[in-house]
Amino acid sequence: MKFVSGLLVALAASANGFSLNAAAPRATVSLNSAVASEWDMASVGRSVRIEGQSREHWEFPDPNQEIVQVVVDSNGRPVESLIELWIGPDWTPMKVKAYTEDGLMRPIQTLIGTRNKAAAIDINNTGPGDFPLNAAASYAKPGLAAQRADLLTANQGRYIEGGAVHSVNFDASVDQVQVLLYTDTRQLNAQVELLNGPNNFKQKFEVFTNNGLLNSLYVVFNTPGSGNVVRVTNLAPLEFPCKAFIASA
Repeated sequence: MKFVSGLLVALAASANGFSLNAAAPRATVSLNSAVASEWDMASVGRSVRIEGQSREHWEFPDPNQEIVQVVVDSNGRPVESLIELWIGPDWTPMKVKAYTEDGLMRPIQTLIGTRNKAAAIDINNTGPGDFPLNAAASYAKPGLAAQRADLLTANQGRYIEGGAVHSVNFDASVDQVQVLLYTDTRQLNAQVELLNGPNNFKQKFEVFTNNGLLNSLYVVFNTPGSGNVVRVTNLAPLEFPCKAFIASA
């Protein structure tokens, strides 16, 4: 089942999912992540080295497949990148700014939907010229492609109004954290950070898309050590709420 259909089923089953009077959700739900090894760069496909201030793109022409896996890492240096979804000659429905302090310990790991259209994923290394990165992108394998829909069914989610902030703490036993942000077709403009210590962010994603249902944000954080916090900020105005699903893997 494609993820879009899964989201629609979840929304139909929870008609008051965006209601302020909804029951208080659970903060986190532990999931059995049998596909954790699929985030290894080698399992995604051939990696490409992208020098600072340069870019590369990957073509995804099959409209029968919808979810693309993207991994970006480095040799331990910081990574600053802009990941864009391209559909057609001049339409960019989704942009994700991604930063990590250590691209070896905490690589950038995300899934991006193509809206079942012929599309391309463009990765722009926005960092300095002496900070290269390695990137790989491919259609997600079935087990990994199902992770977003599985997260929806295993977690009630958290309603976040425009301008609001939601944080979740994790103990040292948690090695990975999954985060899914989506809307009820309205725009999604939000920021997800991994912090270790007061306002000491190790990794950050900032997303903008005109349709947060068709292009939700799904990321996986590596969370070694203790004191890790995931913080979600809805950057959109008050009338553009989103839902956040957060789970330890």
